[in-house]
Amino acid sequence: MMNIPDTSGTHTRDAYVKDWRNTYHLHLADYERSRASFVAGLLPEFAVKFDVFQVLNILQKKLGTETMLRALNPNETILSPLATQKDSQWLKKSNMVGVNVRTIGSFWNVVGYALTLPKFHDSIHLLPIWEPGVVGSLYGKVSWNINQEFYSWPLQQAIPWLDTVEKQLKAVVNLLHALGKTVGLDVIPHTDRFSEIALIHPRLFEWVRRDGGRLTDHSEHVWQQVEEVIWQHLHYCGTADGSGLYFDKSILFDPSIPLLSDKRRQEIIFGFDQQQRLHRRIELMKDLLAHGFETLPMTMAPPYRGLHINPEVFVLDERGTQWFQYDFDHPEGMSRVFGPLTRYRFYHSKNDNQHWELDFERPNMDAWNYFSRKYLECQQEFNFDFMRGDMAHVQMRPDGVPAQPDAFYDPLSAVKKYIQRRGTPHFAFYAETFIAPPNVMGYGDEFDHLEAIHADATLGDLQAAVIDSPEFRERFTLYDQLLRSRTFAPSFTIITADKDDPRFDEFYRTGNLIRYFVGIFLTDMPSYYSLGFEVRNLHLTRGKNEEYTKLYVFQIHDDAETDKVTHGPFEWGENMEQFQEINDLRIFAETIWKQIADLEIKWLLPPDAIKTLVAWTQATAPTYLFIANFDSQLSASLEEINLTGYDLVFQTAPAAEGQIAPASGQVYKIRK
Repeated sequence: MMNIPDTSGTHTRDAYVKDWRNTYHLHLADYERSRASFVAGLLPEFAVKFDVFQVLNILQKKLGTETMLRALNPNETILSPLATQKDSQWLKKSNMVGVNVRTIGSFWNVVGYALTLPKFHDSIHLLPIWEPGVVGSLYGKVSWNINQEFYSWPLQQAIPWLDTVEKQLKAVVNLLHALGKTVGLDVIPHTDRFSEIALIHPRLFEWVRRDGGRLTDHSEHVWQQVEEVIWQHLHYCGTADGSGLYFDKSILFDPSIPLLSDKRRQEIIFGFDQQQRLHRRIELMKDLLAHGFETLPMTMAPPYRGLHINPEVFVLDERGTQWFQYDFDHPEGMSRVFGPLTRYRFYHSKNDNQHWELDFERPNMDAWNYFSRKYLECQQEFNFDFMRGDMAHVQMRPDGVPAQPDAFYDPLSAVKKYIQRRGTPHFAFYAETFIAPPNVMGYGDEFDHLEAIHADATLGDLQAAVIDSPEFRERFTLYDQLLRSRTFAPSFTIITADKDDPRFDEFYRTGNLIRYFVGIFLTDMPSYYSLGFEVRNLHLTRGKNEEYTKLYVFQIHDDAETDKVTHGPFEWGENMEQFQEINDLRIFAETIWKQIADLEIKWLLPPDAIKTLVAWTQATAPTYLFIANFDSQLSASLEEINLTGYDLVFQTAPAAEGQIAPASGQVYKIRK
């Protein structure tokens, strides 16, 4: 008997669970015998709570004993389902699912969640996987160590050799590959302000010196003074592992000198266990701050540089340390300073940084080589298939995209090429950009920038507009034009983890099913949605903080932070109507997927800034016709579509003859 957790939700949810208990064995048998690619009707909150042996039993029947045992061996590598691909073009048609592992507790639980995903959700993007820094932000990585909070004790008890979080991650990627999924990681061009990475290699980052609330030195070589302070600190306080410093300072800090590995440098400066490393890092940080040194915070959107300290605005941490706010000298509309983060110093500066100008003709080769090499090591260790390039919209050249971008135009692009050329040609690049107008998020034209960085697909911003709004229709129209005229593919993005936030509830109070319908059946455009969307509450009024996945990007437990504080684990939504509708749509999609997968579409009614109805079929050998109505209030007439010779085979909502219901979709099959 499968263990289905007890529930105490709404009557509707309880009724659904009661009914599903009577039929789950049928759906499970279909999955185990490969008659279905997912366990239909399985609520994701149940899937991630299955006992380890329940999941292993399912996997053994699905994959076979030999494949399952190979996958569970971290010394084995299950090849990616796309290992034979000669390039990364596959990402342009992928339907991706984003998973914030913190919301489900461990890497192992991603496998349980994958049981709920049909084959057409072919890619799983894992949000950042490294040790977090200030406020526990997943994007403020402290080191290259995998985040220990994603370790599963039940998995280790069941399979004793999976006794580290690294081994468990490798086994999970193996299993996802065996299940036909590709797996991606975040590539992040920044770290926590006082990360172990920044303290082991100060020369890879931009440092400043201040006196209270006033910058006194932001010249090119402040990092040299920082290295000296750290060197003296180690002589005075001793090394963390008790070893002697019987070598030159450059051997410790210079990443191009291979006599010490980064792991060995970490042991010398910070130690071994997490508590010791944190204590050592804080003491070193306090020493540097006492001398006035800190890394320059990361910025977003033009002008990127030209900063000063606002001496009137600061926060005190629990140790009484003052953290001043940095402001732009000449801010523009989207200019932002991210106080807890610092960006790698990818370029040297002009005139010793007197005027905050970067010299793009002089890349900081240490930073480029280190950044690319470390992500290669991670990709190879765990066998990742693609990267989501965080903040790919950052384009720091005031003159815009060069006519001939060189190898040092963009660090995210450099990582993609570095990995591809070293044995993984199918490694793909999913760019975090918002397809913004020129000079908004970056200098120059973002379309040109996306082509210059060799992005295969990009996130876009469809998720940040109400489905029946002019903004949504205008963006969708533009994205379709870009898909057919540019080298990158914009995504039909349904929802992302950063939009599952109370501030954006209005986007998802209506039209969710039609978003999902189009995202799946628009087979020549990629799509993206994040975990939890299946059951997400409509939030007609603001929900509890624990209901939003975005708030689990951080770990904030201070009740004064009313909009971000969380108490306890993520709480799944109880929108059973939406879950059942998506489940029905998935079951139907399974029946036709072989006939439509990856095919280019032909528009019968193309996206339009004014019209709310779109319709499409396959460009060659058309078999099915898809119609979507983006109007959330009114039915649409089908008069403008010739449906002669087609039979209605699926609809997301009932409608009168000759009509399509508000915010709904229909599928017709051609009558042969």
